[in-house]
Amino acid sequence: MSYRLERLLRCVETLRRFTYEFKPINVPLITSWTANQVIEAAGRGLREIEVSLDLGISRSKLVIEGFNVLLPDGQSVPLESLRGLRDNVVYMIVGGRLSPVEAFSKGRYYKLRPVGPHTAPTLEISGIHMHRIVGVTPFEDSMMKVKAARVRRGHLTLDVCTGLGYTAIAALRLGASMVVTVEKDEVVLDMARLNPWSRGLADDRVVVLLADAMSVVKLLPDEIFDRVVHDPPRFSLAGELYSATFYRELYRVLREGGILYHYVGSPGHRRGKDIAAGVMRRLKACGFTNVRRVEGGVLAFK
Repeated sequence: MSYRLERLLRCVETLRRFTYEFKPINVPLITSWTANQVIEAAGRGLREIEVSLDLGISRSKLVIEGFNVLLPDGQSVPLESLRGLRDNVVYMIVGGRLSPVEAFSKGRYYKLRPVGPHTAPTLEISGIHMHRIVGVTPFEDSMMKVKAARVRRGHLTLDVCTGLGYTAIAALRLGASMVVTVEKDEVVLDMARLNPWSRGLADDRVVVLLADAMSVVKLLPDEIFDRVVHDPPRFSLAGELYSATFYRELYRVLREGGILYHYVGSPGHRRGKDIAAGVMRRLKACGFTNVRRVEGGVLAFK
């Protein structure tokens, strides 16, 4: 075990009060695409059909008996309840009933939004989706960000704004030895627990901190991370995460030779606003070098 990893583990131990124990909730999930497959099969007189009940990760056999559909876990769902499902909603099946995977909290509406028949969903909060979904799937979007940060085998990685956890999971797939990921909204993590594509957050190599990033990053050791992936909400929703004050903390926790990838996107570009230009200016002022635009964001070096 490297010295830096030992230091990070000791620090994480002191941050137990912020640690979120991620426990996936395994319930059957269905979308309109899957429901239509079942309805079509029933119309053709089929007794069995294989579909995905975890948004494309695996396949399950359903049995059609008259006006009901039998699931592998023993639940019976009325065939009629599968008609007319909304395309932009993921439904969970509990007690034979379909319920949208959604939540309401503090005036905000959260939901898992499917973007295709067999792929990872995005998280949508009050109509704003948290990933790019045009020409790319949400998980591919996160993998592109981690690759932009050049995460490699053995790297200690900080992921700011966990969301559904795709960035942390992608970092592990590229070889990161440990990922510390920070999320301040517990409702977001509750939604992730229901999402099959988020189950990798339960990996022992991932530490989820339920805390405000502005506060908790200050408690992390100096020069501890090889890579930082900063994927904040848009500037209008979380301006503090685009501030020089926060960038100085990211610079401090990054080791010499480390890399920061900062997702910016293109909000405001139709009104002539260039958020990335301000980001680059502040990063340079905080000491980052070779600061430049890359797809979707800004890359900076220490």
